[in-house]
Amino acid sequence: MASFSLILIRLSLVAALLTASFCQLKAIGIREVADDAVGEQREFDYFNFALQWPGTQCKNTRHCCPSNGCCRGSNAPTEFTIHGLWPDYNDGTWPSCCKKSKFDEKEISTLLDALEKYWPSYRCGSTSTCYSGEGLFWAHEWEKHGTCSFPVVRDEYSYFSTTLNLYFKYNVTRVLNEAGYLPSNTEKYPLGGIVSAIQNAFHATPKLDCSKDAVNELHLCFYKDFKPRDCIIERSPENDNYFSSSSCPKYVSLPVYMSSGVDDATAAIPWILENEPL
Repeated sequence: MASFSLILIRLSLVAALLTASFCQLKAIGIREVADDAVGEQREFDYFNFALQWPGTQCKNTRHCCPSNGCCRGSNAPTEFTIHGLWPDYNDGTWPSCCKKSKFDEKEISTLLDALEKYWPSYRCGSTSTCYSGEGLFWAHEWEKHGTCSFPVVRDEYSYFSTTLNLYFKYNVTRVLNEAGYLPSNTEKYPLGGIVSAIQNAFHATPKLDCSKDAVNELHLCFYKDFKPRDCIIERSPENDNYFSSSSCPKYVSLPVYMSSGVDDATAAIPWILENEPL
């Protein structure tokens, strides 16, 4: 009888150990699934093509550095430049840092001249990235937004080349100039007129962001096949006759910034963006 009881005790211990091991493995499996799920973000709904107006971006520049597009003297930008191509959701949110793909400048070496001219940074200092620590403005845009543009855009080179092609095809500055909306430090233009000029040219409604009464950014939106679509916008409380971003007043300006070139200042303004979805 004692031997039989000892056998039962040993069997009970083995069963307990097997149960504990199974529970531990199951818990590990659940954690692994959960960890994988954290990294997954659903596919985006549309592209938000963000453009910056240099006159507004540069007006707060107090010190210059070689990387700051505001400090190029006569070569400083005088038309809308690229901020980024952002995959967004229809509910107003967006994915970010989707695929662990570090920015590699060598991948876009043939595009650098165009990027310097049409996709400049307007700040000094490096920017935060998803996977590379502090880096270039382009690194921030690729790692945070470009990695989420799959399966439409599949690699770094395609992201930047596709964005440049959109910029050349949908030339906002030319459209506004031809409609009579020219850079000026004295003129103010009806926001509804600017919106209408874009609508007539591209058959879609843009979104504008302003800093006080100055146009800061203009957004064009595209379906995944890069056909224009209306941006997700709100009715302005100041003008019920059209739709636009609530950050802009009824009349807006396109200010001119006079660049004096890089100075000898040792201090530089860090890159802080107020309107980008961070």
